[in-house]
Amino acid sequence: MGIVKFLRSKLLNRRRAAVHVEGGESCSGRCGDAAEAAAVKRLEWGEIERITGRFSVVVGEGGFSTVYMGRLPVCGGGSASAAAVKVHCGGGERLSLAFKQELDLLLRLKHENIVRILGYCDDADQGALIFEYVSGGTLYDRLHGRGGNKRSTLSWKSRVKIAFQLAQAIEYLHERCIVHIIHGDIKSSNVLLDGDSNCKLCDFGSAKMGFSSMIPPPSSLPSSSPYVRRKNIIMGSPGYTDPAYLRTGIALKKNDIYSFGVLVLELVTGLEAFRADKGLVLASMAAHMAKDVDRMDVSEVTNMVDPRLRGDFNMEEARALIGLVRLCFDESTLVRPTASCMVKMMKEKVSSISFMNSNLRHKLSNDL
Repeated sequence: MGIVKFLRSKLLNRRRAAVHVEGGESCSGRCGDAAEAAAVKRLEWGEIERITGRFSVVVGEGGFSTVYMGRLPVCGGGSASAAAVKVHCGGGERLSLAFKQELDLLLRLKHENIVRILGYCDDADQGALIFEYVSGGTLYDRLHGRGGNKRSTLSWKSRVKIAFQLAQAIEYLHERCIVHIIHGDIKSSNVLLDGDSNCKLCDFGSAKMGFSSMIPPPSSLPSSSPYVRRKNIIMGSPGYTDPAYLRTGIALKKNDIYSFGVLVLELVTGLEAFRADKGLVLASMAAHMAKDVDRMDVSEVTNMVDPRLRGDFNMEEARALIGLVRLCFDESTLVRPTASCMVKMMKEKVSSISFMNSNLRHKLSNDL
């Protein structure tokens, strides 16, 4: 009983160490230093309508939200900066669970490969989150030419960089946050790219805090139960969702590792994770991969790599990434690597990553 009181006291103290935001209100969480936290603005609904031009330009849509282009005024009277405004559909008694959860999480996060929150609105039943605008669209669009994205094929070096940056973002969520976070819906459409193909992980509406979380199986609950609706929200996406999660209903960090494996395979092959029209699931390719990837001959590896690259890729890097995918897909969640192990393996086995890191260190030293 004393332990329970102690834990409750710690949680209460964390919540009291709230982040002060514009408008005189506070939100629980941690968001870098105080100056950055203060920059997260609380806006009225009328201001959301104004900065989006009354929701005139849609830049993205999901099952529970729509994202609009916005122009956010800059302090000091400078020209407005571009922003992405995510408006949640519906709200329950006050705000939807997904909105409150995502807002609380985002106020805690600070990582260069996680999309940055600039402001929010929680008026009555209306919910909106304002993010930095990332100009390159989603990784899904870039890989598969959707959403009018007809730019040149994403290069091998860019694909390797995206995989490594995403692994670092997952490591941050799983192991470096004070409260560990399971993203719950890692997929290429939730990865944004800037003009230099640096990635930003977004959409934390399905995320969970803590090491694991039980979601009751739908068969054990009436269809009207709120738990069924909640399970639908955090279920994940076809082609990316861990079969272990589907079997148990327990959300684990290793579910994110599985989804990351699917995304890396998507980067290597250029194929979609799921094709409903053809009934194809990309992860099923794992069954045909050689268990000992080091013994895969050149033709086997080449046949797996996106043909649009026209052979312009590093054979040993491709072999290393395919080997990592196999580990992420292991039926036993205990055998799958942790996020920090993935980062370490990629640093050791993917040569261009060490080159990218040295370039980054050089750039930072020059900036200083």
